[in-house]
Amino acid sequence: MKRDLIRVMRPGDWAKNVFVLPAVVFSDKLSEPGAIVQAAVAFAAFCLLSSGFYAINDVLDAERDRAHPIKRQRPVASGAVSPRAAVTLGVACALAGLGLGWMVNLPLVAILLSYAVLQVLYNALLKRVVFVDVVAIAIGFSLRAAAGAVAIEVEMSIWLLLCVFFLCLYLGFVKRLCDISSAAQAHDIVWRPSAPYNDRDELNWLLGISAVLAVVAYLMYTLSSHAWELFGARALGLALLSPLVLIAIHRFYRRARQGTSDSPLSALRHDRAVLAAVVLFVLGVFASLYLDFVQTILEELFVAGV
Repeated sequence: MKRDLIRVMRPGDWAKNVFVLPAVVFSDKLSEPGAIVQAAVAFAAFCLLSSGFYAINDVLDAERDRAHPIKRQRPVASGAVSPRAAVTLGVACALAGLGLGWMVNLPLVAILLSYAVLQVLYNALLKRVVFVDVVAIAIGFSLRAAAGAVAIEVEMSIWLLLCVFFLCLYLGFVKRLCDISSAAQAHDIVWRPSAPYNDRDELNWLLGISAVLAVVAYLMYTLSSHAWELFGARALGLALLSPLVLIAIHRFYRRARQGTSDSPLSALRHDRAVLAAVVLFVLGVFASLYLDFVQTILEELFVAGV
């Protein structure tokens, strides 16, 4: 029973809250223990708050999940956890997350409450509206990025928020395609998504547009005067990592079409190309921003300024 309750919290999905941390990395605060602690508490707060809504959402979607070949294995849908226990756990996790936010500062509490309101609206209405459902999800991830900034008390970068928003918009549509593809492969004729994504051509178009916006936003950021003022030639190192972004984006889409998973996060566990691209990207970011010799090489190779 305890193991099933932990599954209701979806600890595997806590990796999504990594979007709380970029503010620390891109603000040169990694050398400040206090900032790292504040960001870690904000991360934990979002893990608990999101777990609370995962549990509640599983109760609301239990009947529909039972008709899906993968989602039927969720604890509430399978009957391993009762709806009452899941709701109780969800409320407890949400309150604990807000409590952790209170330990940091009031702006973080405000963002956590905004996320909670967004989740209520999502479950009540927004998840049934095509495109709007994924926009709401992407806004939720943007709130995570904003939470990281207010937790360590630095100004929010509009570039960071845009990059997070468009990337998560793309990943949201990937998730929709994963759900549809896995159901189709199981020859499922009962399960239907909450929002009527019935037209594959439309969904592929949304995926293409959001993928382009995510890549363009990232490149515009790395090549902007804003990035040059912050990082100097180090920003060019970030721009040179764009092929890794393209590899990851393509692999997410390819796996979604094949229906090999119902979550983009599973690609990190099972797709070596995605894992390699993400690991190399993270290492590249740290090398570009924090290794002096990398900055020296970039200054020697490329024209100053953008």
